[in-house]
Amino acid sequence: MSLRDLYHNKWVRWAFWSLLYLLWVIWLGSWWWLLGLLVLFDGFITKKVKWAFWKKQYKEGEKHNAALDWLDAIIFAVVFVTFINIFFFQAFKIPSSSMESTLFTGDHLFVSKLTYGPRVPQTPLTIPFTHNRFFGHESYSTLIQNKYRRLRGFRGPRRGDCVVFGFPNGDTVLSKIPGDDYYAVCRTMGKDYAVKTYGPVIVRPSDKKDHYVKRCVAVAGDTLEIRHGQVYINSEAQEVWPGVQMSYTVLTNGSPINQVFLDKLGLNSQDYWYDRSLPGYPALPLTAAEVEEIKEVRNVVSVEANDDVYPPDYPDSYKLIFPFTEDYRWTRDNFGPLWIPKKGVEVELNLKNLPLYERIIRDYEHNSLEVRDGKILLNGKEAEAYTFRQDYFFMMGDNRHNSLDSRYWGFVPEDHLVGTPSLIWLSLDHNKKFPANIRWKRFFKFV
Repeated sequence: MSLRDLYHNKWVRWAFWSLLYLLWVIWLGSWWWLLGLLVLFDGFITKKVKWAFWKKQYKEGEKHNAALDWLDAIIFAVVFVTFINIFFFQAFKIPSSSMESTLFTGDHLFVSKLTYGPRVPQTPLTIPFTHNRFFGHESYSTLIQNKYRRLRGFRGPRRGDCVVFGFPNGDTVLSKIPGDDYYAVCRTMGKDYAVKTYGPVIVRPSDKKDHYVKRCVAVAGDTLEIRHGQVYINSEAQEVWPGVQMSYTVLTNGSPINQVFLDKLGLNSQDYWYDRSLPGYPALPLTAAEVEEIKEVRNVVSVEANDDVYPPDYPDSYKLIFPFTEDYRWTRDNFGPLWIPKKGVEVELNLKNLPLYERIIRDYEHNSLEVRDGKILLNGKEAEAYTFRQDYFFMMGDNRHNSLDSRYWGFVPEDHLVGTPSLIWLSLDHNKKFPANIRWKRFFKFV
């Protein structure tokens, strides 16, 4: 008997699919789903219930109904792709240049949810193939809300991982500018003005926040510090990955650098400009290797790293740099030291360090928090310490001077992690026209 004949045996097919289904139920850890084995048994063996009620069974020689055939194909595709998106891989597009030159604006890639383990959907009532928006409206209903739960993955986050996660400040969105940080807009413009001008306000559940992609530079329990743009973890200088680029002031002898040369370096033309009054480029984003190449260009006079010291350059005022208080004289290039919260660890609470942890305590771990008469009240009781309930991470974009990351909004909770970029399947340069906009060399590139 051939393998094909063996598979067409109803008992063999039932045993095969039942085994796969059982492994999935064990992974899911919800034993109620074992009832699905009865559905499989009926579908393959007893055939008492027509589960695919929309599917027509044709007699020999009967003409097929094209509409019903299309409906059957569409339902199968929706169920199959939705299952893959939830538990294995999800399509993602790089929307900005914050990760250049590691990930480029216009990269289309698959995000692996298996690395850290997929999250069981907290907001399951969602229009298929959408995340949070559909034709200008929210694409989900909060009628059903599940508690956060993550299935077992291959490993936890590591320093150096490129990570896709839910934008921590994306729980509240101004409907007219949904891509902007609501809290930053309120701090700089005032809440009443922001809501009146750009509202109404949309509140989103944790798993429906916009997705960001950054590099994890510090994990729970680490102490992070940035000195003149160099990241230090636990007092040791961190490896500078090849894709990390900083901003440099590049002076020339009066003429701009050949554009063909800049394009060959792969620089995003929207990230720099030529200032004839210098003359030169006040903020040219370059990797360490590109700095050496730029220095060899004949009309380049000097290349100096831009170092943002306190007080920070406009618009990076203390209202935009975490933790948004003048008590911490931090900038994007000189930041910390900052301890990254770890699950189960207790920290002393006082008015000095409260700005570092108040969003964690109130919004991510759902406690009531207030300061009254100089005392910190936690769930209505005076508190002098707090124990964290989950791990947190510090994320930074590889394009260090053009990235809204943890330096601007703080920690990323463990329950916000989605997965790791795994494969680029399409890459388009929106600054160019077809077919020059296709980056052929990035097709099917592993990240």
